Amino acid sequence: MIRELPLGVYVPDTTLVHRTSPTLKFLAIVALIILTTWLPTRPWHTAAVLGGILLVYAVARIPVRTTWRQIAPVLPFMAFLGAFMWWQNGFEAMLTVTIGLIASFLAATLLTLTTTVEELLAALESNMAPLSRIEVPVDTISLAIALTIRQIPVILNTANESLDARKARGARFSLLAFGTPLVIRSIRRAEMTGEALMARGAVD
Repeated sequence: MIRELPLGVYVPDTTLVHRTSPTLKFLAIVALIILTTWLPTRPWHTAAVLGGILLVYAVARIPVRTTWRQIAPVLPFMAFLGAFMWWQNGFEAMLTVTIGLIASFLAATLLTLTTTVEELLAALESNMAPLSRIEVPVDTISLAIALTIRQIPVILNTANESLDARKARGARFSLLAFGTPLVIRSIRRAEMTGEALMARGAVD
């Protein structure tokens, strides 16, 4: 079963990484991802970046098990992409790109592992505040992002419920049997959320 997904886990602590401003962390991660995408030409370049990110994980005291659960869901995709890159551009280029992608993914995940949703939204609203002067609906945008983030654990729970129901019936795994109830339940929850927001006057 799927138990953890990125954006669905926060590891509480008081380390330097946790206490750093969410805005600063976000800008640092964006800069790192851009540099990791454009500059490295050898596998050891991206391996060094990955080692640095893992060092930051250690400073933030993120458990190894939690780190593994964050990266494990994307490893099949990375393996497929790596095989394609190997075929197209050779083994060295494959290693450079694949390690760089893993490093970028772990860097992005570190933001949500060390920052609460409330801190992220507060930073977002603060940074977007000047846009309200040109009639950009900052409150509505923040609400939409908040709902999106909060729905990730809900969808994860719904997926686990579908898997548990299939297992209880003794049925084999079927993409249709798994996906249909997941989509239906997700749509129902979205409709209920929309109705609740309308009842409170939060949306037009």
